[in-house]
Amino acid sequence: MDRCEYQKYAARGTVNAGNRQKIRDCMKKALAGKPVKIGFLGGSVTQGSLASSPETCYAYLVYSWWKNKFPMSKVSYLNAGIGATTSQFGAARVKEDLLAEKPDFAVIDFSVNDEPTEFFEETYEGLIRTVEESECRPAVLLLFNVRYDNGISAEKYHLRIGKAYHLPCVSMKSSLYQNAVSGQIRIPDISPDGLHPNDFGHRLIADTLIACLEGIYQDLETEEILNPALPEPITPNRYQNSTLLQNGSSEPVCSGFTKDPRPKQSISDWFKHGWTAFREGASILFKVDGTEIAVQFRKSVKHPAPIAEAIIDGDEKHAVRLDANFNETWGDCLFITNVAQNLPKGKHRLKIRLVKSAQNPVTEFYLASVIESQ
Repeated sequence: MDRCEYQKYAARGTVNAGNRQKIRDCMKKALAGKPVKIGFLGGSVTQGSLASSPETCYAYLVYSWWKNKFPMSKVSYLNAGIGATTSQFGAARVKEDLLAEKPDFAVIDFSVNDEPTEFFEETYEGLIRTVEESECRPAVLLLFNVRYDNGISAEKYHLRIGKAYHLPCVSMKSSLYQNAVSGQIRIPDISPDGLHPNDFGHRLIADTLIACLEGIYQDLETEEILNPALPEPITPNRYQNSTLLQNGSSEPVCSGFTKDPRPKQSISDWFKHGWTAFREGASILFKVDGTEIAVQFRKSVKHPAPIAEAIIDGDEKHAVRLDANFNETWGDCLFITNVAQNLPKGKHRLKIRLVKSAQNPVTEFYLASVIESQ
């Protein structure tokens, strides 16, 4: 199946029409010649993994549609995709990485990085509520990518959030994946590893999103009422108010850990602004405020990497192991581990201590951030 033939299937991807008024308003703003900013937040597919260039990523192709559709407007582009990250991290970083840039329109996708569980339904709702309650309140379109090798994604849980907040939703499981299952498209022709799309796969993902946008554009004169108030959360909603602690925003007590002073070069340059340690016994102590505490650290392909443990309020018996050895081969991973959940509200102490390190370590333990939520 070529791209032209796929066009007749692309509209199947729209699995929830939602309230489209904010997207219409964004299009009308562009038609009036005013500048609009198009933003994307997600994981490795959004970042452009396996695309041959940044310009062949689905996100850039959708941005190009906006530029070509509205030549009278100055359309700008923001890609805030970071590979191997979930909506839990997304909820903590969305203010800095996306909302601070005040996008007019945003596509959000974490469906192949989030596991299909109620936990990630809750973190995803926290992310969506943060966007929907922001000062800029961009028009939002939710994208649900899928594993083409087995059909797994968190779409079932993310779609519940999309419907609850009346957001347009586009599903690759309902569109391109169905063509793969039926044999109309060979999986290797769109994804070399069954997950990350190649250039052709990115093109078809973009076409599926564009089919939704074209449908909205053809219906610009319709007016829908926008409810200024958000619905009540459908989950416990403990991740809407998430704070990311790095060395510019937190002053932990360090014993053997040192600040990484290097500046970030881009949104995806995430092994910066953290803390490093090499030797067994090194520790770092944070004062945290939240009921849910997570730690982000680097899992390294260089072995042996150090191993640490996280201790909440001195409870050594329930220390959480933080193993920095990564058993994949594609590169180092920004890994997130929950170290405490359902804590009493208020202040707590988080101690991270290296418990194992080689005599001549080949890499340091890199603590990227601590995330506190409540």
